Amino acid sequence: MSTMDDPRKYPRATWRVIIHPPLDGATNMAIDEAIAHAVQAGSSPPTLRFYDWQPATLSLGYAQPFADVDIERLRSRGWGVVRRLTGGRAILHVDELTYSVAVPVSDPRVTGGVVESYRKLSQGLMAGLETLGAAVQSDKAEDEAHRFKGPVCFEVPSDYEITVNGKKLIGSAQTRRGGGDVVLQHGALPLCGDVTRICEVLAFEDEAAREEARNRVAGRAATLEEALGRAVSFQEAAQAMQEGFARALNLKLQPGRLSAAEQAEAARLRAEKYAADEWTQKH
Repeated sequence: MSTMDDPRKYPRATWRVIIHPPLDGATNMAIDEAIAHAVQAGSSPPTLRFYDWQPATLSLGYAQPFADVDIERLRSRGWGVVRRLTGGRAILHVDELTYSVAVPVSDPRVTGGVVESYRKLSQGLMAGLETLGAAVQSDKAEDEAHRFKGPVCFEVPSDYEITVNGKKLIGSAQTRRGGGDVVLQHGALPLCGDVTRICEVLAFEDEAAREEARNRVAGRAATLEEALGRAVSFQEAAQAMQEGFARALNLKLQPGRLSAAEQAEAARLRAEKYAADEWTQKH
């Protein structure tokens, strides 16, 4: 049985949907912020974006210490690093579907505080995963999640993040820009591969601590392939998630692309912010 709220409680709305090919981390983060600026200004409609990363990239939460990164191990693998505008802990973006949502805070799908808007947006994510056959849950996190201070996003679920068989399946983070006028939320759905790879490029006291972290992540996180027992492509996952958002949140999703103004703003943000050490290494 579906766990979805009744979508009829939301007025019918049209959002833009954009699907991008793999891009580097600085470009992806700059595009998300540029879209949020345009949505805030009213020059672009609410937007749902799906994308991937090339090369594999470690993203840090807004206030996460850069000291959490073992930069030499990261560089030796040819992986990138970027700091997100949103909070939370580190994610290694590889073999995944990433989504972002930029929507005015006045939209009933994101009204309320951060936790409440997480819960509402998770309905779209859950509906997409249910379309693929995953038996998912989204509940209030146990007290352990609020106490745990490890560097890896997927070590424990936060409030209303999505789990399968008790393991975290999607890691999401949110920020409110422009005095709180617009919500930007993005998150990662690992499709396949080894979810413990992130531990290879984080700083630990010794190899025993690294192995403990690997074991925690392996026990608390899952890929979509593990959840379903079959491989799911980026294209199949993106299509299912579009269907889930449309159905659960009463949306018409209109395919679109970045405006010229958004492209220019993204290029500026990439050069001045996300590709700059001053931003990436700020904490």
